[in-house]
Amino acid sequence: MSNTVEIEKRRTFGIISHPDAGKTTLTEKLLLFGGAIQSAGAVKNSKIKKTATSDFMEIEKQRGISVATSVMAFNYNNKQINILDTPGHKDFAEDTFRTLTAVDSVILVIDVASGVEAQTERLMEVCRMRKTPVIIFINKLDRDGKESFDLLDELEEKLDIRVTPLSWPIGMGDRFKGVYNIYKKSLNLFSPNKTGISDDISSISDLNDPSLNEIIGETEADELREEIEMIDGVYDHFDREAYLKGDVAPVFFGSAVNNFGVQELLNAFCEISPSPRGRNTDLKAIEPADPKFSGFIFKIHANLDPKHRDRIAFLRIVSGKFERNTFYNHVRLKKKIKFANPTSFLAQDKSVIDEAYPGDVIGLYDSGNFKIGDTLNQGENFMFKGIPSFSPEIFMELENLDPMKSKQLDKGIRQLMDEGVAQLFIQQPGSRKIIGTVGQLQFEVISYRLEHEYGAKCRFTPKNYFKACWITSDNSEQLATFKRSKTRYIALDKDENLVFLAETPFLLTMAEQDYPDIKFHKTSEFKLDA
Repeated sequence: MSNTVEIEKRRTFGIISHPDAGKTTLTEKLLLFGGAIQSAGAVKNSKIKKTATSDFMEIEKQRGISVATSVMAFNYNNKQINILDTPGHKDFAEDTFRTLTAVDSVILVIDVASGVEAQTERLMEVCRMRKTPVIIFINKLDRDGKESFDLLDELEEKLDIRVTPLSWPIGMGDRFKGVYNIYKKSLNLFSPNKTGISDDISSISDLNDPSLNEIIGETEADELREEIEMIDGVYDHFDREAYLKGDVAPVFFGSAVNNFGVQELLNAFCEISPSPRGRNTDLKAIEPADPKFSGFIFKIHANLDPKHRDRIAFLRIVSGKFERNTFYNHVRLKKKIKFANPTSFLAQDKSVIDEAYPGDVIGLYDSGNFKIGDTLNQGENFMFKGIPSFSPEIFMELENLDPMKSKQLDKGIRQLMDEGVAQLFIQQPGSRKIIGTVGQLQFEVISYRLEHEYGAKCRFTPKNYFKACWITSDNSEQLATFKRSKTRYIALDKDENLVFLAETPFLLTMAEQDYPDIKFHKTSEFKLDA
């Protein structure tokens, strides 16, 4: 039987942003409009109430952060919406990058006052690399910020993508009165309502309607008419195909905390965003409509409850139908596995499911069988591509403080690397372990977990490296020469791929110029085409 109806119903997307842009608030309001929660604050309150059991590391409690990607599902307008809310803290950017492999589109949240920040640019680089469709939501219009046209220019310049505004703000800060829905040619004015859905909505379909002057004021009405006319002259009309190809990003304005503009965003998202997409494997392309089940692991949560040492592997379903208590092929281990308690999620709440379809993200209890990137399917011998590691920004050498616990340290560090906590590079002579992360906080996490979960104590010594580049070449002679001349800076990653640890941008540039037949890869994505 075809799964077409179930596939077409699903919309799986990630919410990404720079920290403090309002991502969590927007996520809550989407859940509120979807009926998944009854009042805003429910997700945050749930986190607070469950701190004792879900925040398994003291460091999380002390800093008030989460290192997890939250998965939430709800129904809206006859669509099954699957949201992956990613960590905003830059120290956990690698987790966000991997999450982007499991979604079909993205909503990028921008703070109207801050505009495009460095973290935002990095996230968009990944989206462009994957041709992921992106919708931009410019948030916090209830506060004063940058002018709207200036923001659009900044988005195009810094994010290297064309934009098309589909809604437009009326005023800003104290003068903010709502948004004009360009896409639907209607004006929606909301009363501020921070916890529930507002019933006080006025609609007007024609900007030339004299009543617009009475509703928002003559000055604001004239300003809105002028700006919409300018938009029509400067920006292309929305082209859904260009959006689906990742070439154009529609832009919405609003204030998530006050429910301004959120419903326009959600309604348009349901209408224009892609249904589940296929994925490439090392054998062939797999499409959602393919009858046989397949999926891949993109995230692992370990020791969510330290008393039970449970691990949950997050599986994105690509094709077919997943069924509880059915044996599936674990391609890397070459063995059959079945799952008695697969779960779906609403924030921290989990419920056992009997079946799931392409686009769905489910949790599988794992006793250590999974690594990030593993493929599950029905009998075929292929692996999904495209779950890369990115070049770290901070490097430290791992030193064992207790030689009697060397085995525990080695086991612990390799398991943490399998979960994607950081990256491991082995240097010779002496099998020196260099740990690379995107943020300082990760070293505290690793140290804490090694001691409390594996009984191994360590310390980290800073290493002065700029970037780790995976290196490949068809010119074996040039590669051998490079390895001899750069012995001190050559390492192997955990999969024994060659890595060049460059000390400075200048030395990396010189290496690229001096060895033209060697490719210096900034992500491990090169393995996909090997």
